[in-house]
Amino acid sequence: MRSLGGVFWVAMAAVVVFLALRYVGVVSNVVIVLLGFGSVVLVHEFGHFIIAKLGGIKVEAFSLFMPPTLVGIRKTKDGFKFRFLPSLSSHQEQEEGEPPAQIEETEYRIGVFPFGGYVKLMGQEDTGPVKQVADPRSFANRPMGIRAAVIAAGVTFNVISAAIIFMIVFLVGIHLPPAVVGNVLGKSPAARAGLQPGDEVLMIDGKTKDLDFSDILVAAALSSANEPVPVTVRHPDGSIQETTLVAESLPGGQFRDFGIEPPQSLTIASIAEPNLLQKQTGLLPKDRIVAVNGQKVDHYWDLAAVVRSTLAPNIGITAERPKGGQNTELVQTQLPLDWTVSEIGDVKSEADLSNVYSLVPRLRVLAVGDERKRSMKDAGQEENGSGLRAGDVIVAADQTQDPTYKEMRDITTQYDGKSLPIKVLRTDANGVEQMVTVTVKPKREPGTGRVVIGFLPTLDARHAVVAKTVATENGPAALDIPRGAKIVSVNQKPVSSFYDVVAEVRRWQGQPITLQYRLDEQAEGGVTLSETLTAKPVSVASILAEAVPFKPLDQLYQAQDPATAIAMGYRKTCTFITQTYVTLARLFGRLISPKNLMGPVGIISVSYEIVAQQPFVNYVYFLGLISATIAVVNFLPIPPFDGGLIVLMMIEKIKGSALSERTQGILAYAGWAMVLALLVYVTFNDIVRSFFS
Repeated sequence: MRSLGGVFWVAMAAVVVFLALRYVGVVSNVVIVLLGFGSVVLVHEFGHFIIAKLGGIKVEAFSLFMPPTLVGIRKTKDGFKFRFLPSLSSHQEQEEGEPPAQIEETEYRIGVFPFGGYVKLMGQEDTGPVKQVADPRSFANRPMGIRAAVIAAGVTFNVISAAIIFMIVFLVGIHLPPAVVGNVLGKSPAARAGLQPGDEVLMIDGKTKDLDFSDILVAAALSSANEPVPVTVRHPDGSIQETTLVAESLPGGQFRDFGIEPPQSLTIASIAEPNLLQKQTGLLPKDRIVAVNGQKVDHYWDLAAVVRSTLAPNIGITAERPKGGQNTELVQTQLPLDWTVSEIGDVKSEADLSNVYSLVPRLRVLAVGDERKRSMKDAGQEENGSGLRAGDVIVAADQTQDPTYKEMRDITTQYDGKSLPIKVLRTDANGVEQMVTVTVKPKREPGTGRVVIGFLPTLDARHAVVAKTVATENGPAALDIPRGAKIVSVNQKPVSSFYDVVAEVRRWQGQPITLQYRLDEQAEGGVTLSETLTAKPVSVASILAEAVPFKPLDQLYQAQDPATAIAMGYRKTCTFITQTYVTLARLFGRLISPKNLMGPVGIISVSYEIVAQQPFVNYVYFLGLISATIAVVNFLPIPPFDGGLIVLMMIEKIKGSALSERTQGILAYAGWAMVLALLVYVTFNDIVRSFFS
């Protein structure tokens, strides 16, 4: 049996070596992830180990990495005794051939799996009650103060290691997204408070030092329901504003939010397919945009503001392209634009719809996910249907002609799980438009409960066909133009698109303006724009039709000296510990969904992405976060966590004697059942989030 076991492990080693050589990059990243996360666990176990040794408790084994044991080392009277690749059977894990008096009490092991470690104390089991052993060095026979110190040592070492990690990170320096408003979502708490893109957050929820963008997200997510969070910002013009924000559950969000999006830079990020990016946009990774429509821009929010107000089919981009060393060249390109369907994500009434002079254009399909791989899934396509395609103009859905976005949402909800016929205007490869009827099947989206078809909508500004006219909040009445009518002229100047309509109305600004329309190529009519409409005519914004991967804006967070690094590390450790406690409180108070929890699979998945895509210091920073979090979770007053064992000791102190082994066993097994159930739940969510989201 021993020879068979040896052959098995040799074969396993050969397979590992082959895979490591075949996929060097992936394997090296995986090893870094396992070693990093394992080191956090090992620090925790080392805390128990060293305090147990100092407290006179017999430590039977201390293992680097997880079993089965690869190598076991134990000191004997005659030197050191080694065990290599012992069998998985429990009886061969025990020491053989040496009288107990002739050997060192602790065996130091190296496990096969490079992940964490463990410590085994005499009389103390993680999976059951504390065992009564006659040996005075057993865990149960040591004074309560020593036992409490041993249990608390794991958490303490995690806190200390987190502080040291953050101190090193800030001493080296790390780039993080700064506490700057990148964008403000329409009708969000931040929008109502008057925050603007480019605002610098100087204080949030009483915190002022070392602020980064995560502080904004955390302040919103962990605030109580209807709790005003004080915020101080510096606007781009230098003025200071003090206000309060009340976080809300915004459409598509997992946590309550202020409606503040992270800042981006003007530099194009590195991507897997740079040639495809150049073909679609004329830009390459590391290009930096310096002008838009000939107007100089210094920040991403400057670019966004110009894009938003440019209600034209395209926008001109000037970018600097690195040419080696300090040399650059200017490149010119045109990016197509599209119009948003609404200023907010959740359209609750027709007044929320984007419009031009009260005119709502038809819907157009901007994208249908990854059309090469997921077109059937994301477009709700049935196996016998052609499905929606990017560029399709929605002419009818069910019995509704030219539906608006709100009408399309209502129809989609009604057809949950049922086949929905949609008539679209589709342009073929030769540029010829033709009517096509497709069939889709809306499905309920996991997590949100929304019924969706799976396409990204935009407004059809390329034609001048009116889906509907709407009256906006505190605005003028809707124009008297029938659904489906086509605007043919503005002050007798022919127009063919809403781009033309906007351009002509702006040209006649301040003068009488008449729109002529035609319906079904027969009925004609005209309306006159009121001064109120032309004074504030447009409640629509442009967006880039092609996705441009901008790098996140980042800022160097670096201490000037070790003392400052210690202070920064201490503050960051306290922040993450506090955040973890508040998160757990919000979880038990049902203010945060347990679906947002992350387990080992999620942590490893995120760790791999950080190792593969970001500087190594970012991964070290992440390990500091994990170490602080593990400290909090392990101190929960629930067996089998360390905090639960402390509670049992407190009961023993009050009662005068320890709980019976049977009672301790029931509590331990009940705790493990709860932990395992939670582990299965979060692992399932991790898998869905990592591989199917």
